[in-house]
Amino acid sequence: MRKQIITVAVLVAAVVLGIAIGRSWSSSDVPTQGGSDTAERDILYWVAPMDANYRRDEPGKSPMGMDLVPVYADEVDATPGAVKIDPTVVNNLGVRTAVVESGSLPRRVETVGYVGYDEDTLMHVHLRVDGWIENLSVTTTGDAVKKGQVLFELYSPALVNAQEEFLLALRSQNTTMIKASRERLASLGMTLGEVNDLAEERKVKQRIRKYAIRDGVVAHLGVREGNFVTPASNVMSIAELDRIWVLAEVFERHAGLVMPGQQAEVELDYLPGKRWRGTVDYVYPELDPVTRTLKVRIRFDNEGAVLRPNMFARVTLLGTDTEEVVHIPREALIRGGAADRVVLSLGDGRFRSQVVETGVESGDRVAISRGIAVGDVIVTSGQFLIDSESDIDSALLRMEPMQ
Repeated sequence: MRKQIITVAVLVAAVVLGIAIGRSWSSSDVPTQGGSDTAERDILYWVAPMDANYRRDEPGKSPMGMDLVPVYADEVDATPGAVKIDPTVVNNLGVRTAVVESGSLPRRVETVGYVGYDEDTLMHVHLRVDGWIENLSVTTTGDAVKKGQVLFELYSPALVNAQEEFLLALRSQNTTMIKASRERLASLGMTLGEVNDLAEERKVKQRIRKYAIRDGVVAHLGVREGNFVTPASNVMSIAELDRIWVLAEVFERHAGLVMPGQQAEVELDYLPGKRWRGTVDYVYPELDPVTRTLKVRIRFDNEGAVLRPNMFARVTLLGTDTEEVVHIPREALIRGGAADRVVLSLGDGRFRSQVVETGVESGDRVAISRGIAVGDVIVTSGQFLIDSESDIDSALLRMEPMQ
């Protein structure tokens, strides 16, 4: 009996000793918390890799079937609305920055336009009597015509009858009838020279010739050989090319920067490096209801007829310089429906969206009246992606209850 008790006591002692040794070995294998390289980081939430708006409090799958990505506490910036981005990601996004500057800006409005005929030189050819077009000498829009050139001949029964009445009045030597007949021929479109020729020759002309009264080109041709025309018919239009108009389209926000007498420069693609300088001749009083642009007319001398109607033109309207203002590159501005924004670079991979108020635009620069200061660093490339992240964080902060 005594031997059994001793045996049990030995076994119990061996078990206790084994447990103590095991705990000692276990504690010796665990490093101290201060020297641990695998200490867990605090996870705030999980987001979808392709949609930062999709957030969950635990791991899982995104709507696209991708594993959710953890967002750690040490990655979130304490600045309201700011985000912190890994330098590698910043480099991959091609983020570029620029420093906010100050100074005067030239009031330059860069836009596009089209070459058009000078309507002051445009001549429309209409007839005062019904008839038929014969011997049409111009057949195509754009044909050149010379002053005194015969454009076409007109056969009109009404005009033939009026000539016969005039000759009858001459034979009767009735001054009243002669005067009335002359006036009728003039009202039907015959010139004074043609009436005098008729009085001398005493022979009715079956066809009356129509002559060009100036040099130019046919801007519009509304008839063909043998067409019947009436006084309502627009037979043709002739325009000069010595002077032309350039009609520029100016956006509504630039409408206050243009005025008559302003200097302008025009460039065309087909003559690179060549510039034409002119003056704003007229600013139209209303905006186009479809394009919401203001039409501006610029008059140019067109020596050699190198500028042709309907050519596309790049137009720069030049004005006086502004006072000293804060300005940024136009590419850095994010235009929004409610407000315009820029993305500030706060350093160490931190960024924040900032609402700004814009002023005058000049070329590739935009004046900023409020929101940023000289010396601030703003993002000029990749800002849209950063702004989307910053805006999400700002929205979440606004949803938090006020303390």
